[in-house]
Amino acid sequence: MAPVTIPKHYDYLVIGGGSGGVASARRAASYGKKVLLVEAKPHKLGGTCVNVGCVPKKVMWYAADLAHRKVHLSKYGLSRSSVEENEVKHGDFDWSYFKTKRDAYITRLNGIYARNLTNEGVEFLYGYARFTNDQADVEVTLTEDQEIPFLETGEKSFSKDQKFVFSADKVLVATGGAPIVPPSVPGAELGITSDGFFELDYQPKSVAVVGAGYIGVELAGVFRSLGSETHLVIRGDTVLRAFDDSIQETITDYYSDKLGVNVIKQSGSVSKVEKLANGLKKVYLGNGSTLEVEELVWTVGRRALSDIGLDVVGVKANDRGQVIADEYQQTSHSKVFSLGDVVGKVELTPVAIAAGRKLSNRLFSGQEVFAQDKLDYNNVPSVIFSHPEAGSIGLSEKEATDKYGKDNIKVYKSKFVAMYNAMLEDDELKQPTYYKIIVTGVDEKVIGLHMVGEATGEILQGFGVAVKMGATKADFDNCVAIHPTSAEELVTMR
Repeated sequence: MAPVTIPKHYDYLVIGGGSGGVASARRAASYGKKVLLVEAKPHKLGGTCVNVGCVPKKVMWYAADLAHRKVHLSKYGLSRSSVEENEVKHGDFDWSYFKTKRDAYITRLNGIYARNLTNEGVEFLYGYARFTNDQADVEVTLTEDQEIPFLETGEKSFSKDQKFVFSADKVLVATGGAPIVPPSVPGAELGITSDGFFELDYQPKSVAVVGAGYIGVELAGVFRSLGSETHLVIRGDTVLRAFDDSIQETITDYYSDKLGVNVIKQSGSVSKVEKLANGLKKVYLGNGSTLEVEELVWTVGRRALSDIGLDVVGVKANDRGQVIADEYQQTSHSKVFSLGDVVGKVELTPVAIAAGRKLSNRLFSGQEVFAQDKLDYNNVPSVIFSHPEAGSIGLSEKEATDKYGKDNIKVYKSKFVAMYNAMLEDDELKQPTYYKIIVTGVDEKVIGLHMVGEATGEILQGFGVAVKMGATKADFDNCVAIHPTSAEELVTMR
């Protein structure tokens, strides 16, 4: 089907309807610019975060957290008929029922994203976008039949696979990423990824999660908390190796010793996967051992979705396929910008949103105050929704030592059992809390804050502001504690 060149020219063409692309498109439109947004997946505006990432993941985490609290009810005298065991069993949780409710919530969010774009005056359609020439013109192949009233072709209804060519003054590549299935492992296709996790319409009785990063840790925590026999296959001795050792060790020990996850350390990773006659999947590990499980989940990394003709337009990418862009989101082509997971620098939704808005401020506001408006990638807080939660901002103890020298930093630590656990007589029910503050210089500027414990995400957001503002240990100490809370340890630590 020959492409139709659209005479309508845009100020800004955004490829990718994830959080970063949508935020940048809306901000550009707020300045009166003519904006087109192209999203490949029909009715899936919001990208990974909304559809197969942070949002449905957090909903599942809430269910898993409630599973723990269900066991706690009798300890607080609220339900004498509560389960006597110290865990939720497989079958207690109605996975199919909950998936239907969760998916309906995500669909509502997709609709809200679409309405917000329309209300802001952003035109959008569903299709695959590719660069067609060095002028950064973009060819779009529709991915479903759809009504597109704003195209100046005399028609309103168009069929799937219809092609159009658009031109724009500026183009943003915000196509995101996708989970990896290891290509060198025989039988790897028998497993699913984190995307597949959200497609499951039943709860597997047994599951092997492969990978020690935050996605693997979060999914393993959900499965085990809801009653699935769970194996977490890791190559080293701890999970979350990108985080401070206090987080690595605390979460690894709790998962292994208390939560009931079979953490397989020094696994040698997975060498082969077979499907057995009984329907189970046999997972061969590099260390010589095997597992037989109902489901296998790969959480071994993500790849950039950058196969959009970058070579045609002259936009450079690295050997991982990630678009190379500077601190202002500028690529090697003057008209093309890029941000978010496709670039790979701090792959967090709020980072992409902030970068997208600042980019549009610079490009389209016409205000001098925004001329140098760029995102500061230092001291970006992040949280893992494990059981218990964990989170960080700033440097780990190792990073601080490497940067400043061991003699030029000081580390404050506090490990305790939160008051919530006081009524839980059984030690295996009690989640640990561990806080670490890392400081440097005579004024003891806080350069790292690492937390494990209940409500870490909510607590860290506020303390993240303080660290971003350059707070010192004395600033923390000068804040009167809120008692009784876990967070008061952060302002009373000695």
